Amino acid sequence: MNTLRRFIFREVVVSVAFVTLAFLALFFFFDMVDELRWVGRTAGYQLSYAVLFVALGLPKHLYELLPITVLIGTIFVMARLAQSSEFTIMRTSGLGPWRALGTLVTLGCAFVVLTFAVGDYIAPMSERAAQLVKARQLGQISTGATGAWLKEKQGGHSLAVNVRAIGSDGRLRGVHIFEFDPQGRITATLTAEHGTFDDSGDAWTLQQVQQSRFERSPDGQVRVQRAHQPTLLWPTRISPDMVAAAILKPDKMATIELFRYIRHLKANGQSAQRYEIEFWRKVFYPLSCLVMVVLSLPFAYLHFRSGGIAGYVFGGVMAGISFFMLNNVFGFAGNLQNWSPWLTAAAPGLIYSFLSLAAFGWLVLRR
Repeated sequence: MNTLRRFIFREVVVSVAFVTLAFLALFFFFDMVDELRWVGRTAGYQLSYAVLFVALGLPKHLYELLPITVLIGTIFVMARLAQSSEFTIMRTSGLGPWRALGTLVTLGCAFVVLTFAVGDYIAPMSERAAQLVKARQLGQISTGATGAWLKEKQGGHSLAVNVRAIGSDGRLRGVHIFEFDPQGRITATLTAEHGTFDDSGDAWTLQQVQQSRFERSPDGQVRVQRAHQPTLLWPTRISPDMVAAAILKPDKMATIELFRYIRHLKANGQSAQRYEIEFWRKVFYPLSCLVMVVLSLPFAYLHFRSGGIAGYVFGGVMAGISFFMLNNVFGFAGNLQNWSPWLTAAAPGLIYSFLSLAAFGWLVLRR
């Protein structure tokens, strides 16, 4: 029985690796064509940097594609074993439905660990490296014309913090801070050309600071005091990860970073729906590999005619694409309709789990 397990493991791993490399090559080509529009815009951004930037984006594609390629690769192996009657021989050797299911689930757990490692460690690091490559050549990283907005409470006052961009040297550019009292009236503004994160982690060092403070007298008159300082140590609990989270997309963050950023948003009275959905998607998405290997098992119990395997593999491709689309649709719909974040993220996996178990029960156990 161990020999049969090793044989299935080897065939599935080789097949999944081949399908994954094919998809990654396709995505690399598409991304490279899109990135060529930036080549030559500045003297430093050459073709070699574009290739490096696209290559550093491959781990993110790998994370997104793994459940689909696991499904396609496993379906191909199961269908091929059924077509050549090898799986029939395995069944007569003692490989019953539950043992076959246990074998594929064990293999699926390995793919779950791989997907989690890629999505939570490799992809975020490569994404940061890719953004650093582009920032050094094109100048800065920004989330749009207005930059990133963050909110923080200090004592009884609330602060709105705007960071226009992050420069190629890692410094914050165009920092604007607005302070409001408990009644919502503005009490101070602070503008800095540049800023860096203090080594202690609880302050920013701001350069070229313009500060305005509004003082209200008992009779309602407002007096403005302005000051200019070359440097200012501004205390804050906003960490580099939180700024990166506001500038970069949430799907490019690690799970623990998302969790910390969600806590920060809630502590400061901000909506965290979008980030909560992405957090639970990151929790449930690796488990999709288990769903996919279970969904592929019934293909081993089908009877194929000569050349009929291609149609079933194409069906597996369509099933994988539909899962990917359904995952995105539920994410957008949950954000718009304010659905429960964990249920929104888990719904696609639950639907496909039901379909895979129904197919296993009807085709494998009953027939």
